[in-house]
Amino acid sequence: MKLIVLALLVSAALPATGDDLGRLTTALRDSSALEKDLAYLNDAIGGRPTGSPANQRAVAWAESRLREIGVAVHREPFTMPARWLERSARATIQGNDVSFAARAAAMPFSTGTGPEGVTAALLDAGRGTPDDFARLGGRASGAFLLIEQNLLADIDGLFQEYIDTAAIEERAFAANAAGVVYMASRASGILYRHNVAIQEANTRPMVILEREAAMRAKRVLESGVPLTFTAILDIDRGGSYTAENVVADIPGRSGNTDVVLMGAHLDSWDLGGGTLDNGANVALIIDLARAMHALKLTPERTIRLVLWNGEEQGMIGSREYVRAHRADLDHIVLAGTIDTGCGQVTGWVTGARPDVTGLVDRLIAPAANLGPFTQVTDAMSGTDHFDFMLEGIPNVVANQAPATYGPNYHAASDQLEQCDLREQRLNGARVAALVWQAANDAARLPRQSRAEIQGIIDHTGLGAQMKAFGEYEEWARGSRGRAPSK
Repeated sequence: MKLIVLALLVSAALPATGDDLGRLTTALRDSSALEKDLAYLNDAIGGRPTGSPANQRAVAWAESRLREIGVAVHREPFTMPARWLERSARATIQGNDVSFAARAAAMPFSTGTGPEGVTAALLDAGRGTPDDFARLGGRASGAFLLIEQNLLADIDGLFQEYIDTAAIEERAFAANAAGVVYMASRASGILYRHNVAIQEANTRPMVILEREAAMRAKRVLESGVPLTFTAILDIDRGGSYTAENVVADIPGRSGNTDVVLMGAHLDSWDLGGGTLDNGANVALIIDLARAMHALKLTPERTIRLVLWNGEEQGMIGSREYVRAHRADLDHIVLAGTIDTGCGQVTGWVTGARPDVTGLVDRLIAPAANLGPFTQVTDAMSGTDHFDFMLEGIPNVVANQAPATYGPNYHAASDQLEQCDLREQRLNGARVAALVWQAANDAARLPRQSRAEIQGIIDHTGLGAQMKAFGEYEEWARGSRGRAPSK
Protein backbone atom coordinates (compact mmCIF):
# COMPACT_ATOMS: atom_id res chain seq x y z
CA MET A 1 0.00 0.00 0.00
CA LYS A 2 2.79 2.43 0.85
CA LEU A 3 4.35 1.85 -2.58
CA ILE A 4 1.04 2.50 -4.33
CA VAL A 5 0.49 5.72 -2.38
CA LEU A 6 4.06 6.84 -3.11
CA ALA A 7 3.62 6.19 -6.82
CA LEU A 8 0.42 8.23 -6.86
CA LEU A 9 2.11 11.10 -5.05
CA VAL A 10 5.03 11.12 -7.48
CA SER A 11 2.67 11.06 -10.44
CA ALA A 12 0.63 13.92 -9.02
CA ALA A 13 3.78 16.02 -8.66
CA LEU A 14 4.44 16.04 -12.40
CA PRO A 15 3.02 18.31 -15.07
CA ALA A 16 0.51 17.04 -17.58
CA THR A 17 2.00 15.10 -20.47
CA GLY A 18 -0.01 16.60 -23.33
CA ASP A 19 2.67 19.14 -24.32
CA ASP A 20 6.37 18.93 -25.12
CA LEU A 21 7.43 20.05 -21.65
CA GLY A 22 5.24 17.44 -20.00
CA ARG A 23 6.42 14.66 -22.31
CA LEU A 24 10.04 15.62 -21.71
CA THR A 25 9.83 15.75 -17.92
CA THR A 26 7.89 12.49 -17.79
CA ALA A 27 10.46 10.74 -19.98
CA LEU A 28 13.26 11.84 -17.66
CA ARG A 29 11.40 10.85 -14.50
CA ASP A 30 10.76 7.37 -15.88
CA SER A 31 14.21 6.76 -17.42
CA SER A 32 16.20 3.68 -16.46
CA ALA A 33 19.25 4.80 -18.45
CA LEU A 34 20.52 7.30 -15.88
CA GLU A 35 21.25 4.60 -13.31
CA LYS A 36 23.06 2.42 -15.84
CA ASP A 37 25.22 5.28 -17.08
CA LEU A 38 26.06 6.43 -13.58
CA ALA A 39 26.96 2.91 -12.44
CA TYR A 40 29.34 2.54 -15.38
CA LEU A 41 30.96 5.91 -14.74
CA ASN A 42 31.37 5.27 -10.99
CA ASP A 43 32.18 1.57 -10.95
CA ALA A 44 33.85 0.73 -14.27
CA ILE A 45 35.76 4.00 -14.77
CA GLY A 46 35.89 5.33 -11.21
CA GLY A 47 37.71 8.47 -10.09
CA ARG A 48 38.87 10.44 -13.14
CA PRO A 49 41.22 13.36 -12.48
CA THR A 50 41.93 15.41 -15.56
CA GLY A 51 45.11 14.09 -17.16
CA SER A 52 44.63 10.52 -15.94
CA PRO A 53 43.93 7.44 -18.11
CA ALA A 54 40.55 7.13 -16.36
CA ASN A 55 39.66 10.66 -17.43
CA GLN A 56 40.54 9.87 -21.04
CA ARG A 57 38.32 6.78 -20.84
CA ALA A 58 35.49 8.89 -19.43
CA VAL A 59 35.74 11.37 -22.30
CA ALA A 60 35.66 8.59 -24.89
CA TRP A 61 32.76 6.89 -23.12
CA ALA A 62 30.69 10.08 -22.84
CA GLU A 63 31.20 10.93 -26.50
CA SER A 64 30.28 7.37 -27.47
CA ARG A 65 27.10 7.40 -25.36
CA LEU A 66 25.93 10.68 -26.87
CA ARG A 67 26.71 9.46 -30.37
CA GLU A 68 24.74 6.26 -29.74
CA ILE A 69 21.79 8.40 -28.69
CA GLY A 70 21.95 10.10 -32.08
CA VAL A 71 22.79 13.69 -31.13
CA ALA A 72 25.49 15.80 -32.75
CA VAL A 73 28.53 15.55 -30.48
CA HIS A 74 32.20 16.43 -30.65
CA ARG A 75 35.20 16.91 -28.42
CA GLU A 76 36.84 20.29 -27.94
CA PRO A 77 40.50 20.16 -26.87
CA PHE A 78 42.05 22.77 -24.60
CA THR A 79 45.29 23.20 -22.71
CA MET A 80 45.58 22.36 -19.04
CA PRO A 81 48.35 24.47 -17.46
CA ALA A 82 49.85 21.77 -15.23
CA ARG A 83 49.55 18.04 -14.57
CA TRP A 84 49.07 16.80 -11.01
CA LEU A 85 48.26 13.22 -10.02
CA GLU A 86 49.01 11.34 -6.80
CA ARG A 87 50.57 7.88 -7.13
CA SER A 88 50.80 7.24 -3.39
CA ALA A 89 50.95 9.02 -0.05
CA ARG A 90 52.19 7.86 3.37
CA ALA A 91 52.90 9.54 6.68
CA THR A 92 54.59 8.59 9.94
CA ILE A 93 54.61 10.39 13.29
CA GLN A 94 57.40 9.83 15.80
CA GLY A 95 58.59 11.04 19.19
CA ASN A 96 59.85 9.71 22.51
CA ASP A 97 58.07 6.35 23.00
CA VAL A 98 55.67 7.34 20.17
CA SER A 99 55.73 5.96 16.64
CA PHE A 100 52.79 5.31 14.35
CA ALA A 101 51.88 5.35 10.70
CA ALA A 102 48.93 7.39 9.51
CA ARG A 103 46.85 7.42 6.37
CA ALA A 104 47.24 10.60 4.35
CA ALA A 105 46.21 12.12 1.04
CA ALA A 106 48.32 14.64 -0.82
CA MET A 107 46.52 17.87 -1.54
CA PRO A 108 46.32 18.60 -5.27
CA PHE A 109 49.35 20.73 -6.23
CA SER A 110 51.36 19.45 -3.28
CA THR A 111 54.96 18.81 -4.16
CA GLY A 112 56.33 15.29 -4.06
CA THR A 113 59.02 14.27 -1.60
CA GLY A 114 61.04 11.51 -3.19
CA PRO A 115 61.10 7.97 -1.77
CA GLU A 116 62.96 9.03 1.38
CA GLY A 117 60.26 11.52 2.30
CA VAL A 118 60.52 14.86 4.08
CA THR A 119 60.84 14.92 7.87
CA ALA A 120 60.40 17.96 10.10
CA ALA A 121 59.11 18.87 13.52
CA LEU A 122 55.32 18.69 13.84
CA LEU A 123 53.82 21.67 15.68
CA ASP A 124 50.29 22.19 16.93
CA ALA A 125 49.16 25.29 15.02
CA GLY A 126 45.64 25.28 16.46
CA ARG A 127 43.20 26.45 13.82
CA GLY A 128 45.82 28.49 11.98
CA THR A 129 44.50 31.87 13.10
CA PRO A 130 46.75 34.97 13.27
CA ASP A 131 46.92 34.46 17.06
CA ASP A 132 48.01 30.84 16.57
CA PHE A 133 50.84 31.93 14.28
CA ALA A 134 51.84 34.67 16.70
CA ARG A 135 52.05 32.01 19.44
CA LEU A 136 54.33 29.83 17.29
CA GLY A 137 56.56 32.71 16.27
CA GLY A 138 59.83 31.67 14.66
CA ARG A 139 59.30 28.00 15.56
CA ALA A 140 56.97 27.67 12.53
CA SER A 141 59.92 28.06 10.16
CA GLY A 142 60.96 24.69 8.78
CA ALA A 143 58.20 22.78 10.64
CA PHE A 144 55.09 20.91 9.57
CA LEU A 145 52.06 22.70 11.01
CA LEU A 146 49.12 20.61 12.24
CA ILE A 147 45.83 22.46 11.66
CA GLU A 148 42.65 21.42 13.45
CA GLN A 149 39.39 21.50 11.45
CA ASN A 150 35.73 21.06 12.31
CA LEU A 151 33.80 18.10 10.98
CA LEU A 152 32.23 19.10 7.68
CA ALA A 153 28.44 19.14 7.85
CA ASP A 154 27.18 20.99 4.80
CA ILE A 155 28.03 23.06 1.71
CA ASP A 156 28.19 26.31 3.68
CA GLY A 157 30.85 24.70 5.84
CA LEU A 158 32.68 23.56 2.73
CA PHE A 159 32.93 27.07 1.30
CA GLN A 160 34.06 28.37 4.68
CA GLU A 161 36.71 25.65 4.82
CA TYR A 162 38.08 26.77 1.45
CA ILE A 163 38.17 30.41 2.55
CA ASP A 164 39.84 29.52 5.88
CA THR A 165 42.49 27.25 4.38
CA ALA A 166 43.51 29.84 1.78
CA ALA A 167 44.25 32.29 4.60
CA ILE A 168 45.99 29.62 6.69
CA GLU A 169 48.25 28.63 3.81
CA GLU A 170 49.20 32.25 3.16
CA ARG A 171 50.27 32.59 6.82
CA ALA A 172 52.13 29.26 6.72
CA PHE A 173 54.09 30.18 3.60
CA ALA A 174 54.93 33.61 5.03
CA ALA A 175 56.23 31.83 8.16
CA ASN A 176 58.41 29.55 5.96
CA ALA A 177 56.74 26.39 7.22
CA ALA A 178 57.95 23.12 5.72
CA GLY A 179 54.34 22.20 4.93
CA VAL A 180 50.81 22.04 6.27
CA VAL A 181 49.09 18.97 7.74
CA TYR A 182 45.30 19.33 7.94
CA MET A 183 43.28 17.27 10.38
CA ALA A 184 40.68 15.70 8.06
CA SER A 185 37.26 17.28 8.38
CA ARG A 186 35.66 13.84 7.89
CA ALA A 187 35.45 11.07 10.49
CA SER A 188 36.11 7.33 10.40
CA GLY A 189 39.39 7.54 8.50
CA ILE A 190 37.81 9.04 5.38
CA LEU A 191 40.28 10.95 3.22
CA TYR A 192 39.56 13.51 0.53
CA ARG A 193 41.26 16.08 -1.69
CA HIS A 194 41.22 19.88 -1.50
CA ASN A 195 43.43 21.96 -3.79
CA VAL A 196 46.27 23.97 -2.35
CA ALA A 197 44.93 27.52 -2.73
CA ILE A 198 47.83 28.77 -4.87
CA GLN A 199 47.68 25.60 -6.97
CA GLU A 200 50.65 24.99 -9.30
CA ALA A 201 52.65 27.82 -7.69
CA ASN A 202 52.95 25.74 -4.50
CA THR A 203 56.43 24.55 -3.49
CA ARG A 204 55.71 22.54 -0.32
CA PRO A 205 54.36 19.12 0.71
CA MET A 206 50.73 19.57 1.77
CA VAL A 207 48.57 16.77 3.15
CA ILE A 208 45.22 15.80 4.62
CA LEU A 209 45.79 13.46 7.59
CA GLU A 210 43.12 11.02 8.72
CA ARG A 211 41.18 12.68 11.52
CA GLU A 212 41.75 10.06 14.20
CA ALA A 213 45.54 10.04 13.68
CA ALA A 214 45.64 13.84 13.67
CA MET A 215 43.70 13.97 16.94
CA ARG A 216 46.09 11.43 18.47
CA ALA A 217 49.09 13.52 17.40
CA LYS A 218 47.49 16.68 18.78
CA ARG A 219 46.92 15.02 22.18
CA VAL A 220 50.54 13.88 22.32
CA LEU A 221 51.77 17.37 21.49
CA GLU A 222 49.48 18.86 24.15
CA SER A 223 51.06 16.47 26.67
CA GLY A 224 54.43 18.10 25.99
CA VAL A 225 56.04 15.34 23.91
CA PRO A 226 57.83 16.69 20.79
CA LEU A 227 56.95 14.96 17.51
CA THR A 228 58.31 14.76 14.01
CA PHE A 229 56.24 14.23 10.87
CA THR A 230 57.44 12.40 7.79
CA ALA A 231 55.54 12.77 4.51
CA ILE A 232 56.31 10.36 1.66
CA LEU A 233 54.46 11.63 -1.40
CA ASP A 234 54.89 10.13 -4.85
CA ILE A 235 53.44 12.73 -7.22
CA ASP A 236 53.18 12.79 -11.01
CA ARG A 237 53.61 16.50 -11.60
CA GLY A 238 54.44 18.15 -14.89
CA GLY A 239 53.77 20.87 -17.39
CA SER A 240 50.90 21.66 -19.71
CA TYR A 241 48.96 19.04 -21.64
CA THR A 242 45.79 18.66 -23.70
CA ALA A 243 42.42 17.71 -22.23
CA GLU A 244 38.95 17.69 -23.83
CA ASN A 245 35.40 18.87 -23.17
CA VAL A 246 32.49 16.92 -24.70
CA VAL A 247 29.91 19.13 -26.45
CA ALA A 248 26.50 18.01 -27.77
CA ASP A 249 23.88 20.13 -29.54
CA ILE A 250 20.13 19.82 -29.89
CA PRO A 251 19.78 22.18 -32.89
CA GLY A 252 17.24 24.99 -32.79
CA ARG A 253 15.04 26.23 -35.59
CA SER A 254 16.78 27.21 -38.79
CA GLY A 255 18.07 30.77 -38.67
CA ASN A 256 17.95 31.08 -34.87
CA THR A 257 21.52 31.55 -33.61
CA ASP A 258 20.63 31.76 -29.90
CA VAL A 259 22.04 29.12 -27.54
CA VAL A 260 20.93 27.87 -24.12
CA LEU A 261 23.87 26.09 -22.50
CA MET A 262 23.69 23.60 -19.62
CA GLY A 263 26.53 21.46 -18.34
CA ALA A 264 28.10 19.27 -15.68
CA HIS A 265 31.75 18.34 -15.16
CA LEU A 266 33.08 14.95 -16.18
CA ASP A 267 36.30 14.98 -14.18
CA SER A 268 36.49 14.04 -10.50
CA TRP A 269 39.14 13.40 -7.92
CA ASP A 270 40.32 9.84 -7.61
CA LEU A 271 39.80 8.66 -4.04
CA GLY A 272 36.13 7.81 -4.63
CA GLY A 273 34.04 6.94 -7.67
CA GLY A 274 32.94 10.52 -8.27
CA THR A 275 29.18 9.95 -8.17
CA LEU A 276 28.20 13.11 -6.28
CA ASP A 277 30.91 15.28 -7.75
CA ASN A 278 29.80 15.10 -10.43
CA GLY A 279 29.01 11.82 -12.20
CA ALA A 280 25.33 11.84 -11.26
CA ASN A 281 24.85 15.10 -13.14
CA VAL A 282 26.91 13.92 -16.10
CA ALA A 283 24.45 11.03 -16.34
CA LEU A 284 21.59 13.55 -15.99
CA ILE A 285 22.90 15.66 -18.89
CA ILE A 286 23.30 12.59 -21.10
CA ASP A 287 19.77 11.50 -20.18
CA LEU A 288 18.45 14.95 -21.07
CA ALA A 289 19.99 14.62 -24.53
CA ARG A 290 18.57 11.10 -24.84
CA ALA A 291 15.03 12.18 -23.97
CA MET A 292 15.02 15.17 -26.32
CA HIS A 293 16.28 13.08 -29.22
CA ALA A 294 13.91 10.18 -28.53
CA LEU A 295 10.94 12.55 -28.43
CA LYS A 296 12.13 14.27 -31.65
CA LEU A 297 11.89 17.67 -30.00
CA THR A 298 13.11 20.74 -31.88
CA PRO A 299 13.54 23.82 -29.68
CA GLU A 300 13.47 27.35 -31.02
CA ARG A 301 16.99 27.97 -29.75
CA THR A 302 19.86 25.49 -29.84
CA ILE A 303 20.34 23.60 -26.59
CA ARG A 304 24.04 22.97 -25.97
CA LEU A 305 24.88 20.29 -23.42
CA VAL A 306 28.51 20.29 -22.26
CA LEU A 307 30.49 17.84 -20.15
CA TRP A 308 33.35 19.92 -18.83
CA ASN A 309 36.85 18.79 -17.97
CA GLY A 310 39.45 20.32 -15.66
CA GLU A 311 36.79 21.63 -13.27
CA GLU A 312 38.46 20.35 -10.13
CA GLN A 313 41.70 22.15 -10.97
CA GLY A 314 40.18 25.60 -11.42
CA MET A 315 37.27 25.25 -13.91
CA ILE A 316 39.84 25.19 -16.70
CA GLY A 317 37.66 23.50 -19.33
CA SER A 318 34.86 26.05 -19.09
CA ARG A 319 37.35 28.91 -18.84
CA GLU A 320 39.06 27.80 -22.05
CA TYR A 321 35.72 27.24 -23.78
CA VAL A 322 34.78 30.85 -23.05
CA ARG A 323 38.11 32.07 -24.38
CA ALA A 324 37.87 29.96 -27.53
CA HIS A 325 34.27 31.04 -28.22
CA ARG A 326 34.54 34.70 -27.19
CA ALA A 327 33.30 35.85 -30.59
CA ASP A 328 30.09 33.84 -30.10
CA LEU A 329 29.30 34.71 -26.49
CA ASP A 330 26.59 37.20 -27.44
CA HIS A 331 24.55 34.26 -28.77
CA ILE A 332 24.40 32.54 -25.34
CA VAL A 333 21.18 33.71 -23.71
CA LEU A 334 21.58 31.57 -20.58
CA ALA A 335 24.45 29.45 -19.26
CA GLY A 336 23.89 26.99 -16.43
CA THR A 337 25.43 24.12 -14.54
CA ILE A 338 24.44 21.46 -12.03
CA ASP A 339 27.20 20.29 -9.70
CA THR A 340 26.17 19.34 -6.16
CA GLY A 341 25.27 15.70 -6.24
CA CYS A 342 21.82 14.13 -6.05
CA GLY A 343 20.04 16.42 -3.60
CA GLN A 344 16.70 17.83 -4.74
CA VAL A 345 16.96 20.83 -7.06
CA THR A 346 15.10 23.44 -5.03
CA GLY A 347 15.72 26.38 -7.35
CA TRP A 348 18.54 28.22 -9.09
CA VAL A 349 21.32 30.55 -7.95
CA THR A 350 20.92 33.48 -10.32
CA GLY A 351 24.26 35.29 -10.12
CA ALA A 352 23.02 38.22 -7.98
CA ARG A 353 20.94 39.37 -10.96
CA PRO A 354 17.30 40.17 -10.13
CA ASP A 355 16.49 40.14 -13.86
CA VAL A 356 17.68 36.53 -14.10
CA THR A 357 15.67 35.64 -11.00
CA GLY A 358 12.53 37.06 -12.57
CA LEU A 359 13.19 35.25 -15.82
CA VAL A 360 13.75 31.89 -14.11
CA ASP A 361 10.61 32.34 -12.01
CA ARG A 362 8.60 32.81 -15.18
CA LEU A 363 10.28 30.04 -17.16
CA ILE A 364 9.74 27.30 -14.60
CA ALA A 365 6.23 28.35 -13.59
CA PRO A 366 4.64 25.73 -15.92
CA ALA A 367 6.58 23.03 -14.01
CA ALA A 368 5.70 24.35 -10.56
CA ASN A 369 4.45 20.93 -9.46
CA LEU A 370 8.01 19.63 -9.72
CA GLY A 371 8.96 22.09 -6.97
CA PRO A 372 8.54 24.06 -4.85
CA PHE A 373 11.29 26.25 -6.30
CA THR A 374 12.91 29.26 -4.65
CA GLN A 375 15.57 31.17 -6.56
CA VAL A 376 18.66 32.45 -4.74
CA THR A 377 19.69 35.92 -5.90
CA ASP A 378 23.35 35.54 -5.02
CA ALA A 379 26.66 34.96 -6.79
CA MET A 380 29.14 32.15 -6.33
CA SER A 381 32.34 30.69 -7.71
CA GLY A 382 33.41 27.06 -7.61
CA THR A 383 31.82 25.56 -10.71
CA ASP A 384 31.50 25.90 -14.47
CA HIS A 385 29.05 28.81 -14.74
CA PHE A 386 31.80 31.04 -13.35
CA ASP A 387 33.53 32.22 -16.51
CA PHE A 388 30.21 32.88 -18.20
CA MET A 389 29.30 35.06 -15.21
CA LEU A 390 32.61 36.95 -15.51
CA GLU A 391 31.68 37.62 -19.15
CA GLY A 392 28.37 39.15 -18.09
CA ILE A 393 26.24 36.33 -19.53
CA PRO A 394 23.00 35.52 -17.67
CA ASN A 395 23.88 32.43 -15.64
CA VAL A 396 22.40 29.94 -13.20
CA VAL A 397 23.58 27.16 -10.91
CA ALA A 398 21.22 24.48 -9.65
CA ASN A 399 20.59 25.01 -5.93
CA GLN A 400 20.28 21.58 -4.35
CA ALA A 401 19.32 20.17 -0.98
CA PRO A 402 22.52 19.08 0.84
CA ALA A 403 21.56 15.37 1.03
CA THR A 404 24.84 13.46 1.38
CA TYR A 405 27.00 15.87 -0.60
CA GLY A 406 29.02 17.72 2.05
CA PRO A 407 30.53 14.87 4.12
CA ASN A 408 31.38 12.89 0.97
CA TYR A 409 32.77 15.79 -1.08
CA HIS A 410 36.01 14.80 -2.91
CA ALA A 411 36.19 11.82 -0.56
CA ALA A 412 36.75 8.09 -0.76
CA SER A 413 33.11 7.72 0.28
CA ASP A 414 31.79 9.45 -2.86
CA GLN A 415 30.27 6.30 -4.34
CA LEU A 416 27.08 5.22 -6.09
CA GLU A 417 25.23 4.39 -2.88
CA GLN A 418 25.31 8.06 -1.87
CA CYS A 419 22.89 8.96 -4.68
CA ASP A 420 19.10 8.85 -4.34
CA LEU A 421 18.39 7.72 -7.91
CA ARG A 422 14.68 8.47 -7.77
CA GLU A 423 15.45 12.05 -6.72
CA GLN A 424 18.08 12.32 -9.42
CA ARG A 425 15.60 11.32 -12.11
CA LEU A 426 13.28 14.03 -10.80
CA ASN A 427 16.22 16.43 -10.94
CA GLY A 428 16.53 15.56 -14.60
CA ALA A 429 12.94 16.69 -15.08
CA ARG A 430 13.59 19.89 -13.10
CA VAL A 431 16.66 20.79 -15.16
CA ALA A 432 14.82 19.93 -18.37
CA ALA A 433 11.99 22.29 -17.43
CA LEU A 434 14.33 25.28 -17.23
CA VAL A 435 16.38 24.35 -20.28
CA TRP A 436 13.40 23.61 -22.50
CA GLN A 437 11.48 26.70 -21.48
CA ALA A 438 14.54 28.95 -21.93
CA ALA A 439 15.14 27.48 -25.38
CA ASN A 440 11.59 28.32 -26.44
CA ASP A 441 11.27 31.75 -24.86
CA ALA A 442 11.69 35.06 -26.68
CA ALA A 443 13.28 36.94 -23.77
CA ARG A 444 16.88 38.09 -24.10
CA LEU A 445 18.56 39.62 -21.06
CA PRO A 446 21.57 41.89 -21.57
CA ARG A 447 25.17 40.96 -20.96
CA GLN A 448 26.55 42.87 -18.02
CA SER A 449 29.43 45.31 -18.32
CA ARG A 450 32.69 44.81 -16.46
CA ALA A 451 31.64 47.54 -14.03
CA GLU A 452 28.38 45.73 -13.29
CA ILE A 453 30.24 42.47 -12.71
CA GLN A 454 32.70 44.25 -10.41
CA GLY A 455 29.74 45.54 -8.43
CA ILE A 456 28.56 41.97 -7.87
CA ILE A 457 32.05 40.89 -6.82
CA ASP A 458 32.29 43.78 -4.36
CA HIS A 459 28.84 43.54 -2.81
CA THR A 460 28.36 39.78 -2.41
CA GLY A 461 30.52 37.00 -0.98
CA LEU A 462 31.88 36.34 -4.47
CA GLY A 463 35.01 38.42 -3.95
CA ALA A 464 36.09 36.40 -0.91
CA GLN A 465 35.46 33.15 -2.78
CA MET A 466 37.50 34.31 -5.77
CA LYS A 467 40.41 35.23 -3.52
CA ALA A 468 40.22 31.87 -1.72
CA PHE A 469 40.25 30.02 -5.05
CA GLY A 470 43.08 32.12 -6.50
CA GLU A 471 40.83 33.68 -9.16
CA TYR A 472 40.64 37.32 -8.18
CA GLU A 473 44.07 38.33 -9.48
CA GLU A 474 43.23 36.99 -12.95
CA TRP A 475 40.07 39.10 -12.96
CA ALA A 476 41.89 42.18 -11.65
CA ARG A 477 44.60 41.85 -14.33
CA GLY A 478 41.97 41.53 -17.03
CA SER A 479 43.19 38.06 -18.07
CA ARG A 480 39.94 36.37 -17.03
CA GLY A 481 36.45 37.67 -17.68
CA ARG A 482 35.06 40.66 -19.54
CA ALA A 483 37.74 42.91 -20.98
CA PRO A 484 38.38 46.14 -19.04
CA SER A 485 37.12 48.20 -21.98
CA LYS A 486 33.72 46.45 -22.00
